[in-house]
Amino acid sequence: MFLLFALFLPICRLFIRFKGVCLVLTFVHVHSLSAEDWPVFLGQNANATSKETGLVRVFPSTGIPVIWKKQVGTGYSAPSVLGEQLVLFHRKGNEEIVECFNARTGDSLWTHAYPSRFVDPYGYNNGPRCAPILTPDRVYTFGAEGMLTALRRTDGSRIWQRNTAADFDVPEAFFGVGSTPVLENNLLIVMVGGQPNSGVVAFHPDTGETVWNTVGESNWQGQPMLDWPGERVVEWRRWDKSASYASLIAAEIHGKRLLFALMRQGLVGLDPADGTVQFSRWFRALTDESVNAMTPVIHENQVLLSSAYSRSGSVLLEIQPDTRALKETWKNLSLEMHWAQPVLVDGYLYGFSGRNEPDAVFRCVEWDTGKLNWERSERWGRRTSEQ
Repeated sequence: MFLLFALFLPICRLFIRFKGVCLVLTFVHVHSLSAEDWPVFLGQNANATSKETGLVRVFPSTGIPVIWKKQVGTGYSAPSVLGEQLVLFHRKGNEEIVECFNARTGDSLWTHAYPSRFVDPYGYNNGPRCAPILTPDRVYTFGAEGMLTALRRTDGSRIWQRNTAADFDVPEAFFGVGSTPVLENNLLIVMVGGQPNSGVVAFHPDTGETVWNTVGESNWQGQPMLDWPGERVVEWRRWDKSASYASLIAAEIHGKRLLFALMRQGLVGLDPADGTVQFSRWFRALTDESVNAMTPVIHENQVLLSSAYSRSGSVLLEIQPDTRALKETWKNLSLEMHWAQPVLVDGYLYGFSGRNEPDAVFRCVEWDTGKLNWERSERWGRRTSEQ
């Protein structure tokens, strides 16, 4: 598997997740040869968009010139970039590796490795899933087995490490750990998925000490199981999975900072300062072997949830001024997103609706109404032999 690095003028960075074959990145700089940093998952704006301008609309017929390429390991972790450093979290052999590259030359500046025994039970990929978090002096990673690590960005030396699977009662996940943490309110906040009430845990970023833990039986017990048959309510099971594959995301709503955690059971709104639960809203497919994997889209005082299992579809919720109540704006099947977050541009959502590549449909959906504006089928064609 290779990491390919290209330079072309004047376009911006393009990040593509890798899965056992190749990771392709194009670093295309605007005229000043400086590009917007991308130090966290989904970028600095937490919406998968960049504010860079001067992008070329058509690649040259000869392709983008390759500046450097490197052989790297496996994983789903998107790379993160800050200044002249690109940090990749991947796996080689029986080790999870945090590796820092010079973004312009591809030279490996440092590596930090530790053992990993994770085996994907479905055989997809044994590498890490969560993107590194970069600060001026730190790198934070969250491995496929739940190993939470803080490193010095200058040389990759370890500051602290927490084995969340050992420290908290975490039921075995379907596909390993896949929710990227966030730095918020001077805390490193992580979807740990611990039972009975450690679904989300805040750690001190300097020491790794637990500051608060919340989400689980205390907030879900007795909640209505919306859109499930009958008038069912949650009966909390201490062996059930709590973590999802949607990453944590924070935003200012009605003048108050809120942390949004789309857990396996549904959406929880938290006060990031102390973990106080503001609201809980059930959002889970009827199929037991299903996951929530799309990071919520936040816009003004609204939040979009979506799932591709069992015709869950999407729901747009409006957060009320007290930040403790939600109002459903619309719910339909116009978007059935699996893991990729759709992009919101000028009042319209753009994303690939469908579970897998064979059934993907590229759709444009109006944010305010959920109306399907247009679509283009990307479904695979019929084959005469098994694919």
